[in-house]
Amino acid sequence: MQTGVRPFPFALIVTIGVALAGCAADGSFSAPATQARPYPPPGYSHTIQTSAVVLYWNCARPEPNVVEVSGLAFNPWQSQPVRDLEIELVGVDGRDRTVSETTAVAPDAQLHTNQSTPFQLQLRTAGSESRLDLYYRYKFQDGGRDWIVAGPGWDGPILLAQQVQFRVRDACSESQHRVR
Repeated sequence: MQTGVRPFPFALIVTIGVALAGCAADGSFSAPATQARPYPPPGYSHTIQTSAVVLYWNCARPEPNVVEVSGLAFNPWQSQPVRDLEIELVGVDGRDRTVSETTAVAPDAQLHTNQSTPFQLQLRTAGSESRLDLYYRYKFQDGGRDWIVAGPGWDGPILLAQQVQFRVRDACSESQHRVR
């Protein structure tokens, strides 16, 4: 009766164990210590959301003829990245005509799931603005169909990178688009 351990499997197990112990000792198995960001982010007074992006912002008047909008764009749940986010602040007079405008591009080219990017706009007003509208647009890869609805396997060509645009009417209002 032979009770010895076969040398090859035993040597393999010992080698793997030593390698794993070495990796654990140098910290390569530990996750990087990133600071968790609270959601929703604190300190913003306005918000709006679409199916892909949530915007948070504050409006301020550092000078009598300047409006500053600073905020955060966030992709909380979409697995497809939001690309090329642009934000535009437009001053509109009583006859719905544009009298002042400024545009900013988000510093991050893509927003992946749970990623955010700051934005800041500074608008020099003309003095005849009755409200400020905020436009935001981005490219979003959409399959173009709802997979829950039963239908034919192929229903024609679809656009994969669509640019979508939204308007936030009276973005700096004291009563609308408020964070709750």
